[in-house]
Amino acid sequence: MPPTRHGASSQEETGFIGAVAAVKRHALLFFDYFTQYAKVRVSYRGDFFISLATSFAATIFGLGFVIILFQKATQLAGWRFEEVMFLYGFSLIPYGIFNIVSLNLYDFGNNFIIEGKFDRVLLRPVSSLFQVLFETFRIESLQEVATGIFCLWWASKRLGLAWTPGKFAMLFFFGTCAAIIYISIFLLLTTVCFWFEDRIGVHPPIWNVIAFGRYPLSIYSGVVQFFLCWIIPFGLASFYPSVRMLGRTVHPEYAPLVPVVALAFLTLAISLWNIGTRHYASTGS
Repeated sequence: MPPTRHGASSQEETGFIGAVAAVKRHALLFFDYFTQYAKVRVSYRGDFFISLATSFAATIFGLGFVIILFQKATQLAGWRFEEVMFLYGFSLIPYGIFNIVSLNLYDFGNNFIIEGKFDRVLLRPVSSLFQVLFETFRIESLQEVATGIFCLWWASKRLGLAWTPGKFAMLFFFGTCAAIIYISIFLLLTTVCFWFEDRIGVHPPIWNVIAFGRYPLSIYSGVVQFFLCWIIPFGLASFYPSVRMLGRTVHPEYAPLVPVVALAFLTLAISLWNIGTRHYASTGS
């Protein structure tokens, strides 16, 4: 017998309340994870500040390359220095967010699969993916987010761009989508460890591709542009949102597809993660 309208309404209300409770629970868990890890990390001040300085030096080195590049040319494929700095700054924001939570993705094969720590994760009544992502943080990567914001501010001031509430909303939306794309791609690479045990993993060569997305895609060949948009979409995550916020016109215009690609890659990554966890058979030791 089909449920009455009142019964269906009650079920929907119960489901909504349950979803809100789950979101609240995980938000509190995330806060606890982050605060506890930050306390431990900052307690070793020497190590923390050395890591912070190293991370900041790498960011400055990348910016220095852009500055040196424009000492030799006034434009790059029709892009002014300030516009490239805007693109570079925007790309640093989702990249920094990704770096903050990606530490365990790099070490997953070694620490969780080969060393057997994933058994402990599966015993807890919390999503295994949530635990792996938010058990540890690369806190020093907050400087990348801060540097990206500074570059956006500096470039916007030089270009005369006004930051309206709509543009701030666009920055938040596209920045979130780009961070999801970064995390999803490396989560996909991490799931390989469920089938092929490898201490190093397949992350390093793909990690190097991120740098290509910090420059205008128009400087690359059509094959490279296709690769950076639809195979490893780091360029799609940073270039087209920057074009939209700068008010420039490019053809084709892929900015509306950024959230679609982010959702597609996230869905695929989570699906493969769930398949991998069912495939996992412990260390056997």
